Amino acid sequence: MELLAGLSAMGSSSSTDADILYEFIQSQKLVADINARIDLEAMWAIPHETDPYFSYDPEGTIEDLANQWDRKVRIFYDSGTGLIEVRVLAFRAEDAHTIARAIFEQSSAMINALSDIAREDAISYARAELEAAEQRLRDARAAVTDFRNRNQIVDPSADLQNQSGLLGNLQAQLAEALIDVDLLTETTQSGDPRIEQARLRVRVIQDRIAEERRKMGIGDGVAGGTAFADLIGEFERLSADREFAESAYTATLASFDAAQAEARRQTRYLAAHVQPTLAERAEYPQRAMLLGLVAMFIFVVWSILVLVYYSLKDRR
Repeated sequence: MELLAGLSAMGSSSSTDADILYEFIQSQKLVADINARIDLEAMWAIPHETDPYFSYDPEGTIEDLANQWDRKVRIFYDSGTGLIEVRVLAFRAEDAHTIARAIFEQSSAMINALSDIAREDAISYARAELEAAEQRLRDARAAVTDFRNRNQIVDPSADLQNQSGLLGNLQAQLAEALIDVDLLTETTQSGDPRIEQARLRVRVIQDRIAEERRKMGIGDGVAGGTAFADLIGEFERLSADREFAESAYTATLASFDAAQAEARRQTRYLAAHVQPTLAERAEYPQRAMLLGLVAMFIFVVWSILVLVYYSLKDRR
């Protein structure tokens, strides 16, 4: 069974990920996970009674299973290209194919998890900045709303403009009333009732002007008597804070979107460009080679013993 898997990454970290994957495939954690998933022990212990050397002892520990994994799962890694070849051995072709698929699926899940962690790390700072900007904007808007509710004023600048217009109108009426009084004084007798009526109109207008001036100097309905100019200054300060918070939020939101796009662009994934194949002919164990090695080893041992025997014999 052969599995050629390549790590494709948008960035310069593919070789590092391949190194991680190479170590992961040899880890005991992967052996335990795959054993819990497809029962490796049963697959590798099929001919235990007839072939105790190559098969796995079902009574073994996880360390024994990891050792069996090192014998049955062979990994070839090219650090230059970042390609990993995995060859899986089993007593049945279907079992080898199943193990190879499980290795790929577990490796893909691990790479995806690493990618999720890296992506979350990349956007966590931008998310924190966005949350801070959102909170700042909410606080600024709440401060403006509280000011309006507390002073019963929507826009102090507009109220000041209206008050100024009204005061200017009253002053114009006062000037006309004073002119009327002067004209009546010059053209009528001193006891004419129209003069008194004109003077009364002048006093009423003057009182109204004084009242309007008091309103402009003292906030209407404000406890403690806050100057209208102070209200305008406070409102302008709160409005400036709100506008700055809105600008900061817009910029932070753009940065967060850019961070998300960059994190998605650098997503890593595991790609198998050669899928697991199903063997049609058993290649292991290589009995001829093993018999030849055993025969050669026995011959070497026999030759050494013969040489030792004749050497001892010559000394006698």
